[in-house]
Amino acid sequence: MRVAAVDCGTNSVRLLIADVSDDTLVEVERLMEIVRLGQGVDETGRLAPEALERTFGAMRGYRKLIDQHGVRHTRVVATSATRDAANRQEFVDGVREIFGVEPEVVTGGEEAELSFTGATRGLLSLSPETGLPEGPLPPYLVVDVGGGSTEFVVGSRHVDGAVSVDIGCVRLTERHLREAGDPPSATALEAVVADIEAALDRVAEAVPVQEAHTLVGLAGSVTTVAGIALDLPAYDPERIHHSRIAAGQVHDVTRRLLAMTHDERARIPVMHPGRVDVIGTGALILDQIVRRFGFTQVVVSEHDILDGIAWSIT
Repeated sequence: MRVAAVDCGTNSVRLLIADVSDDTLVEVERLMEIVRLGQGVDETGRLAPEALERTFGAMRGYRKLIDQHGVRHTRVVATSATRDAANRQEFVDGVREIFGVEPEVVTGGEEAELSFTGATRGLLSLSPETGLPEGPLPPYLVVDVGGGSTEFVVGSRHVDGAVSVDIGCVRLTERHLREAGDPPSATALEAVVADIEAALDRVAEAVPVQEAHTLVGLAGSVTTVAGIALDLPAYDPERIHHSRIAAGQVHDVTRRLLAMTHDERARIPVMHPGRVDVIGTGALILDQIVRRFGFTQVVVSEHDILDGIAWSIT
């Protein structure tokens, strides 16, 4: 069955068109546009008109592709920024007009489960011939570092515990780094770390992190850190997918990013222009997770909530 999954997050809106059966997912199209829907939501509690229009513009292009590919079923999921917005009905009405379906503003727990499914369904079928001879071993701690929130899920074939916390690369950048200098001051970074540490305290209480053998990292901040660690000449999802990035590499990339100016980050070959201003915070979230929970590496996945949404349609 040909399906379309649309994931509208705080920073980006993404589309996956795929042919899905009970045990296979064959990608037809996978696209991403950074629209910064969550612009200002942490401060104002509302979706900005210009952010809505950027998002709807990207979605109109996606609708054309959905029609061209003869998609039978479409599911649109919205996450952190839309959950937090007082005027989210404007978003819902616009999406319904474009796609002809009701968007689902999922809870943090639902978002976590979709991310877990998308990330781990492929991991469970890996064999030594795939290039991962030592695993990766379940249970997994799947971490989806988003723009407005970060989801943590522990499980093997099923979810054993999940929690969503309001630390994301856009949210924390807007909260602490907008006027913190270029590169940001040590004082501002300490404030970011304090927010992350407080959130990780809640994670440690809510999910059995200590049971996880493998840390699996998802979303643009994580894949960008991986691309930098691998010293890729350009963003290459095939090289990044299921790569293993050592804790020391995560620490080093984070330190380098936080010491760079905006222009220096923009010149990194794997950097998407829409991530330049928030990648330092995204890397710092990942770095603090690795440090706090003692993982020696992160397995990076290009498959995430978008794939989980597609699987859920069958």
